[in-house]
Amino acid sequence: MAKTGYTLPVFAVAAAKAALMVLSPSAEAPKTVTLDLIPESVEIPIHQVAQLDATSALAITLSDPGDNLDLTRNTPIWAWVKWTPRQTQPLILEAGEGLGKTKTGEPAIYHYARQLFDCNLFPLIPADKTVIVSIILPEGRQLASRTSNAAFGILEGLALLGTSGISQPLSSADHLDEFRQDLQSKVKNSPHLTFCIGNNGLVVAQRLRIPESQIVQTGNWIGALLVEAGLRGAESVLLLGYQGKLIKLAGGIFNTSSHIADAKLEILSAAVVRAGGDMATVEAVLNAKTADAAYFEIKERGLADLVFNNLGEKISQNAKNYVKKYADTALEIGTILFDRKGEIITQKKPFLWDNP
Repeated sequence: MAKTGYTLPVFAVAAAKAALMVLSPSAEAPKTVTLDLIPESVEIPIHQVAQLDATSALAITLSDPGDNLDLTRNTPIWAWVKWTPRQTQPLILEAGEGLGKTKTGEPAIYHYARQLFDCNLFPLIPADKTVIVSIILPEGRQLASRTSNAAFGILEGLALLGTSGISQPLSSADHLDEFRQDLQSKVKNSPHLTFCIGNNGLVVAQRLRIPESQIVQTGNWIGALLVEAGLRGAESVLLLGYQGKLIKLAGGIFNTSSHIADAKLEILSAAVVRAGGDMATVEAVLNAKTADAAYFEIKERGLADLVFNNLGEKISQNAKNYVKKYADTALEIGTILFDRKGEIITQKKPFLWDNP
């Protein structure tokens, strides 16, 4: 059975709590801390903790996302904590090295993470004190370069985000059941659904003003959830995702985990041939290090519109055929592909969206 773990905010809060605890008189360095994850409580190991002087301390945790395929595995999270006389607020959160900032300069610490800090640190803060917490991710800037954070307004590092402290492996059956339950709930109120592949899909969906009540997250389980939508009476599905993930459907791959199948460059190469591209373009695509690099090779040669329009149509048609085969029902399907910056490459909305 897949092992669950915890999200990055949990380890940041655990480090901050451990550092705060050692500032209390006669306190011993904790080996673990108990956190309220709202609503459940968990024990989080503390890697190292030390009091630096009478008013400050540093603690370190190591990220453990469980069996999730997460680039932050074993990443050290430092929390530097300092007492000051009471200011206007009891808790101030700062972005140290490796923790991202928004375009306005605010720490990239989002709603759930802030709730965790408040819930777990407030009870330890004396009435006459303010606590300043600086979260430092020594590997954060390097790891962020392997994500598309910057394109979505998170600069100079990783973010503390998420809606839960539990890191549930996307490949686990339990997670698929959660997606199914969400779909079943939403299709009761709207027969027109949008499947968002990945967190970036959610960001683009919000930018396109797609109602949250119609958005279903899929993880890698696109085929299973398409069939579920057909069986539950949906009339249309809009597939919305990063092109390097979603184009797998054009090759008949309906579980998009790279550990199951990863033929994105081959699929792109075939699409280049179909669009009349030459062998130099095919070789450039096959030798690209990422799907986004391949996209820019195609774009530089003036083939992007034709290649990705064809891929969008192929994805939609393959998805329709998949639902017909396994659910024996007709489902109208459209596709929107975007690049790593969230810029839309091609879009083909379901017929029913324009003709309700």
